[in-house]
This record gives sequence, C-alpha cells and structure tokens, in this order.
Amino acid sequence: MRRPFLRERGCGGRARLACEGRSACAANVANLSWQAECLPHQVVRLANSGWWGRRFRLPSGPLLNFFLCVAVLFLALAPALLGKDSCVECHSNMDGDLKAPVTAYPNDIHFRHSFSCADCHGGDRNADDPEIAMSPAKGFKGQIARTAVPALCARCHSDANLMHRFKPQQRVDQLALYLTSTHGKRLAAGDTAVANCVDCHSVHDIREVRDPQSPVHPLKLPETCARCHADAAHMAPYKIDTNQFAEYRTSVHWEALSKRGDLSAPNCASCHGNHGATPPQVSSIAEVCGTCHVMFEEQYNKSPHQAAFASMGAGGCTVCHSNHGIRKPGIGMLAGDGSVCAQCHDATSTGGVAAADMARLLTKLDTALDQSDAVLKRAHDSGMEVSEAVLRQMEGRASLVKARVAMHAFQVAAVAKPVEQGLAVAAETRAAGEKALKDRDSRRIGLALSLVTILITMAGLWMAIRSLESKGGAIPKPAGR
Repeated sequence: MRRPFLRERGCGGRARLACEGRSACAANVANLSWQAECLPHQVVRLANSGWWGRRFRLPSGPLLNFFLCVAVLFLALAPALLGKDSCVECHSNMDGDLKAPVTAYPNDIHFRHSFSCADCHGGDRNADDPEIAMSPAKGFKGQIARTAVPALCARCHSDANLMHRFKPQQRVDQLALYLTSTHGKRLAAGDTAVANCVDCHSVHDIREVRDPQSPVHPLKLPETCARCHADAAHMAPYKIDTNQFAEYRTSVHWEALSKRGDLSAPNCASCHGNHGATPPQVSSIAEVCGTCHVMFEEQYNKSPHQAAFASMGAGGCTVCHSNHGIRKPGIGMLAGDGSVCAQCHDATSTGGVAAADMARLLTKLDTALDQSDAVLKRAHDSGMEVSEAVLRQMEGRASLVKARVAMHAFQVAAVAKPVEQGLAVAAETRAAGEKALKDRDSRRIGLALSLVTILITMAGLWMAIRSLESKGGAIPKPAGR
C-alpha cells in the first residue's frame, strides 16, 4: 500500500527501498548515484519545511527531481571535470614572490583559455605530493632560463593549428622574427641582459595587445622599451644613447598618440619592428618613413637630396627631421634664422635661393588663405550665407598641403603649381566673403532708412492729430449716446 506514496514522492528503485526503511539497500549508502537519486526527495522535503515551506512551497514532481539530480551530480563531479591544479592550491597558501604568480594569473590571457602552470613549467598538477608534482620525470622545469623563454613560448605560438583555435588571424612567425632581431642574436650568443618575450609582454599577467593595461599597448609600448633603453647603466655595455624616450615625448608622433588618442600614430615598433626589432639601416630610413608618408617618399626620391645623402651615407629623412624627436614641420625650416636648409646651403647658393623661393611661395599662399578665412568668418558671424565659399576654401587648404609635399622634391616649379591653384581659390573665396559683407552693409542701410521713414510717418501722424484736437475742441459724441 506504500508504493503509490513512493511514486508520488518521485523516488525510484533502490531509493524507494531506502524510503521504506528496508535494510536491503543499506550497502548502497556510499554509492554516489544512489545518493543522487535520494537527494531530490530530501531537498524538497527540507525546502518545504519551516517558515519558507509554509509561504513558498516547492512542487515535488519527476521533472524537478530530474533537474536536482543533474545539479547534484554536477557539483559532485565538478572538481574532476574542471581539473585539479595543485600548483595554485599550494602557492595560494604562500607569501610574497611565491604567491604573486597565483594572484596575477587570473588577469592573464592564457588563464582565460584554460592554460595552467604546468603547460609552461611542466610537472603534474593533479598530484598533491610536491615531490611528484615537481618531479623532473614529469617534465617540471621550475624557473625557466632566460635563454629558453623564446623557444618555450614558440611551442604554442609557432603552432598554426593550435593558435588558430584561439585567434585565427594571429601570426605564428614571432620566433623566426625574434631570431633575426638584435635582441634575438645577442640572446643566442649568451647575452641574457637583452629583452626576450617576458620583458615586453610580462610573465604571469600577459594581456592582449589591445588591452590598455598591456605593456605592449600602443600607448604603453614607448614606456616598456624605455625600461631598458632609458636606463644608462643597462645600456652602457652596448654604448647606446639613452635619450630616445625623452626625445620621442617631444615629437609630433607622441602628441598624436597621447593627446589626440590616435593609436595608429608611430611608436617604437612602427619604425623598428616588434619581434624582429632592429635599427633601420641608413639606406632604408626613407622607406621606413614612407610606410606612412608615401607621397613624401615619392617626392624625396625625385629630389637631388636622395643621391647626395646616399653618397654621404646620411639618413635621408632624419637629416632634416631628426629621428625620435620629430617636431611639427613648418615654413621656418626652409628659410630664416635656424632654418634646416641653412645648415648645408648658403643664402646665395643655388640651394639657398631655391629654399627661399619655396618659403616665399608657401608663405604667400598661407597668408592669402588666412586672410580669406578671416573675411568669411566675419561674414558668417554677421549671419550671411557663405557656406559654399567655406567649402571651396578647403580646396585652397588642400593646395597648400600639396605644395608642402612637393617641397620634398626640392624644385621650385613643383611647389609653384599648387601654390598658384591655391591662390586662385583664396582670391575667389575672399571675393565671395567681401561680397557677402557688402550685401550685409546694404541691408543694414536699407533697414536704417526704413526705420527712419517709419519714425517720420509716426511723428507726422502724431502732429496731425494734435493739430486737429487744438482747432476743433472736443470731438462730438455720436447720436444716440
């Protein structure tokens, strides 16, 4: 007679026998699957007892029991499913440097993809015995030698099949590039003071490049390079200057990157490379700059400077613009006190005269455009319609840019052509602005005359009314009132 009751409670098989108190199932108490069958019954009974059960009673049906069984089994098997990690368990109970890796690793990109300590350091993460967990027979490496770091990282990062599982567009030639770099060559020769993977990417908290906290994020990369290259003691054995970072922070590139937020602006890796970092050769500097400044490179290659600098072993663009501390270029670089051209060309020489002529042309166009801008602004602020002229003015500014680019060919005729086009635009837009100002003045005069006419008319009416009142006395009231 108790079987219907047991069916209603949702227990089955051996669980029903246990609910009836029969001793035949006593031997099954230690069985996890038997416990999972019986727990739903117990959970529902406990949940429906007391204050909670009186107000919010849980249903006790087969479906609820099934889901509770699944939940209990998951909780029971979770440690086995997720995997044990004795490295984390042990180092979590330590202090100082021994605990630091465990604290930092949750921020690591490898942690997010389920890589563990043993994937780099070897050993058996499932063993609780330290002798077994850190056994050399299990491949345990402990502290990895600096010379072995690039090859260790490359076990995964040079495996295209593995890397494509996590990031299909990721390159897998970093080690090959690193071995061609100055850092890689020196490391292969036994110099452990040079940078390897962890010096730039960090160790246990490696982040994606796009992460603003990553040491190789575009905004952070100059500081990362400067940790070595701005350290005089560290760079002394290599006889390398340490002023690159300080100069870079005065450059137009740093201004664009840090102040305007342009992450595409050049940083150290843009010119020197990242994994294959090496100083640009003298003969390739124009090509390096030309990756961004394409049209400037084309004009420079046409100029007499290209052959002259090559024969001198000079560095192309850097002769005039410097390298790390590149300032905003201007007309003052061509002529005047402190001009760049004056460093090589006398004022009366062919080069000095050409530089002065180009400076004069550029100044003339720049001044004409500024004057036109001022006239258009006055007209616009006065409420006049000059939008077409303002748009046309942009073509004049484009001509100025073209003239400044053409200057790198160091040919006056090449600069004169866009300057003439720009001057024509400036004259046209200025005439449009002046016409708008004349129309404004005409409208103001017309409005003033209209107001005077109205005032005279009103004064005449007032005088007429006063005259009628003085001659006729009181105005008679209409009849019937």
